[in-house]
Formats: sequence, C-alpha cells, structure tokens
Amino acid sequence: MDKTSRAARRSPSPGLDFQDPHSGTAAQGKLLEQAIGREVKRYREKLGLTIAELAKAAEMSAGMLSKIENGATSPSLASLQALGRALAVPVTAFFKSYEEIRDATFVKAGQGLTIERRGTRAGHQYQLLGHSPHGPVIVEPYLITLTHQSDVFPTFQHAGLEFLFMLEGNVVYRHGGKTYDMHPGDALFFDADAPHGPEELRELPIRYLSVISYRREE
Repeated sequence: MDKTSRAARRSPSPGLDFQDPHSGTAAQGKLLEQAIGREVKRYREKLGLTIAELAKAAEMSAGMLSKIENGATSPSLASLQALGRALAVPVTAFFKSYEEIRDATFVKAGQGLTIERRGTRAGHQYQLLGHSPHGPVIVEPYLITLTHQSDVFPTFQHAGLEFLFMLEGNVVYRHGGKTYDMHPGDALFFDADAPHGPEELRELPIRYLSVISYRREE
C-alpha cells in the first residue's frame, strides 16, 4: 500500500463534519453558537418572519443572519442585542437551550434500584435503571423479572406511554382486548391507560425492559 493510500485511510471522508475529541474549548464554543442559532431561528419562525425581513429589522445582512442561525459564526453582543430588539426578546433568551440542564444516569450491570410498584405484590421484580428529574416529560426505564413466584397481572393502568422489549423467556402480554405472544427480541409500544400486563407465563424466567413515559405534573 503506497503513502497516499495510507493517508487517505487515516483522513476523515470529504464532506463529513469531523469532530476532534481533544479540542474541548473549540467544541464548547461551537455548541454555544449552534444553541444561539437555534433560538434565533425559533423566535424568527414564531413571528413568521423571513431571514431577509429579520435581517432588515436588525440592520444586518441576510448572509450574516443565515450564518448565525446555522451556528457557523460567533455573533457579537451588538448583533445579539439588535436581534433581541427586532424579535422583542431579551438577549438572555438566545442562551436558553445551551444553559438547560442535560441529565445522564449510569447504572452498572445488576445495580439497578429495586423498587415497589403495583406488580410487586404479584411477584414482579422491578429494577429502576434511570430517572429524569428535569424536563416536562418523566421517563422511567425498568428491568422487569418474572419467576416461578410471579403471578399473572394483566390489569395495570396508568397515564402515559409504555414500551416493552423482551430479553428472555416467553410471555403472553395483554393490552386492552388483544394479546401478544412475546419472545426475546419482540417489542410492544402502547397507550398505558388501557389495562395491560402479563397474562400467561409460558417460559420462565422472563425478563423484559419496560420504559414508561408521561408528562410531569406542574
């Protein structure tokens, strides 16, 4: 293999947005520019303005505004103040999405928090694998295990949506008036307000992921 071929294999493909994992400061700056651009575009579209109309109101070129919205340039404070006046929002509004809390939960294998839910009385084991303390939507991922000590319980009902993914065993799962014969790799997504739950435990142990999401009460 010649030097040109080896260099081509090491280089990122042309046209790809290549991120250098070691350029931390530059990456953070880029994220801020993109966040500002998203907010400017969101407020512009909310008012039904074109790029040309907003650019004229803010006394800047349409090209510069386009670069700001695409996160391709770092706008000056004067530019942000002009955009704020044109959009009738404070300058701080453009930083909103960048300053939002971004949560992450890491759970080591076998260390999920064992909790009690309605099915616990029927011998269903629940391990909570994460939580979402912020934001308008609550998401609860569980690892559920059914064993010889577990009973069927096809009458769960709660607000929100639920997603199941089978990992082990075989269960007939009911949702409303229908049943689903679930094997490893099968998935089921449904409105959790209808009665649902395991109706027949065919092959034990049974393990599946259950992800429940619902709107946080204000």
